[in-house]
Amino acid sequence: MGKLKIRTGDTVRIIAGDHKGVEGKVSKVDREKNKAIVEGANLVSKHEKPSANNPQGGIVKKEAPLHISNLSLIDAKSGEATRVGFEVRDGKKVRFSKKSKEVI
Repeated sequence: MGKLKIRTGDTVRIIAGDHKGVEGKVSKVDREKNKAIVEGANLVSKHEKPSANNPQGGIVKKEAPLHISNLSLIDAKSGEATRVGFEVRDGKKVRFSKKSKEVI
């Protein structure tokens, strides 16, 4: 499996699917399934039984994972979607924005 270009904490834009155009922060990445959860995007309704954590139960809105291929990293400098590259700088492998050529 290759190195993922999107990591937890990155700001991304959804580029495909029902939530196309929505921007948010990545809260979790599942490397095995190549999926990520974006805060405030891809909300689904789920029924939950009453429990100690949720004594009321009922219908709850949750964030569902999206495939990594449907996400594009937002460049901090320009605020636009950009691709990600890897290169060695000062003996370390780093991620950089292909638009602004700056280290992420």
